[in-house]
Amino acid sequence: MKKIIKNGCIVTATDTYVADIAIENGVITQIAENVTDLQSEIIDAKGLYVFPGGIDPHTHLDMPFGGTTTKDDFETGTMAAAFGGTTSIIDFCLTTKGSSLKSAVDAWHAKADEKAVIDYGFHLQIVEVTDQVLEELPEMITEEGITSLKVFMAYKNQFQADDETLFKTLIAAKELGALVMVHAENGDVIDYLVKKALAEGNTEPIYHALTRPPEAEGEATGRAATLTQLANSQLYVVHVSCAEAVKQLEEARKKGVDIWGETCPQYLVLDQTYLEKPNFEGAKYVWSPPLREAWNQEVLWNALKNGQLQTLGSDQCSFDFKGQKDLGKGDFSKIPNGGPIIEDRMSILFSEGVKKGKISINQFVEITSTRAAKLFGLYPKKGTIAIGADADIVLFNPEVERIISAESHHMAVDYNPFEGMEIEGEPITVLSKGEYVIKNKVFVGKAGNGQYLKRAKYGEVIPAKSESLTIK
Repeated sequence: MKKIIKNGCIVTATDTYVADIAIENGVITQIAENVTDLQSEIIDAKGLYVFPGGIDPHTHLDMPFGGTTTKDDFETGTMAAAFGGTTSIIDFCLTTKGSSLKSAVDAWHAKADEKAVIDYGFHLQIVEVTDQVLEELPEMITEEGITSLKVFMAYKNQFQADDETLFKTLIAAKELGALVMVHAENGDVIDYLVKKALAEGNTEPIYHALTRPPEAEGEATGRAATLTQLANSQLYVVHVSCAEAVKQLEEARKKGVDIWGETCPQYLVLDQTYLEKPNFEGAKYVWSPPLREAWNQEVLWNALKNGQLQTLGSDQCSFDFKGQKDLGKGDFSKIPNGGPIIEDRMSILFSEGVKKGKISINQFVEITSTRAAKLFGLYPKKGTIAIGADADIVLFNPEVERIISAESHHMAVDYNPFEGMEIEGEPITVLSKGEYVIKNKVFVGKAGNGQYLKRAKYGEVIPAKSESLTIK
């Protein structure tokens, strides 16, 4: 059914204004001061912000890790994302040495098919660059529309690739039009520090942070930037957590390196002391990179405000405290890395960023949606409110006060890392391609309604549907 959103305050990365939005066949067909159509459903957005649907560029749903599998799959994970105002995610497709890229992608399609309630795409992990991989990459990029490649510089003997693999991936990406992503930590140094800590009897969760120092993240970020410059390629550094990494990004950009940085809400509001919680509670906050000393938060906020960091991912990777995180009792290195973040990503940035004057409301949209759409080949189909764009829209109440809690969240896990945090702002209604997923804070979507996103190459755009559309 055709819909008209009336009386809302529309916010994009560049503009803020009051207008009506007409939606038909899943796209925005008209934006005007007063849109009328007796055959359309009227959605009254008075007093609400109207945002483009959030794009979470960093999720791990139904992912095996550390002898277990993330608790949230593509159904529960995307449902929680929708409650949080996110209408598109890009998940990481993991690969193994000696196996075809296609087999890995097919496995991830099977995980998501008939489960996702919002649209989704994939990044593709590269663990080796063989003749077979080089032969498959063009098809993955052109036919599958997977235009971003992930290389881990950490997790030795598990995910970690060597510098040669990273460099060859950067060269191939430049030729094929893909964006290379790195988890930037020095895995070799961390492996040594972890073994040393355990040998000395240091087994508690806090040692996860102490064996992954910020210098190891800064060094790896700088090394990846240098290799990107040598390859004349493009790089996206995921989950930046500390001042050392921000400094490397800034210096590389000054040299003309095509480099981008993402941070996550957990690094903006939580700090290393959470890993010191007694009774093994610190395990709830074990993810990589680890939480840092609190003073890094101001550095990250300033980097978002000044454009040194451009996006906010959730790094959603959820494990139950009881039955999964406790696999690491007596050995912090066996605690499954990751946390449940996907639902609170946008609200935390709004409450702590916009409400407290750290970023503007237009920057909020840029950081949570528009920039990710541009970097990952989804713009202007997604990431903005414009004629011809998909009608992925969030009606957001900026004034409501609420407390984050595992009792009220929609993720499948038994805890929330932001438990008890008081925030302002909440998504009320969420549309995906013009159809309700969340209506008045109630889930009305359906598993399988989410569509796979074939994305444009790096630097290219996906044309929006613009036939017979009007703006007044």
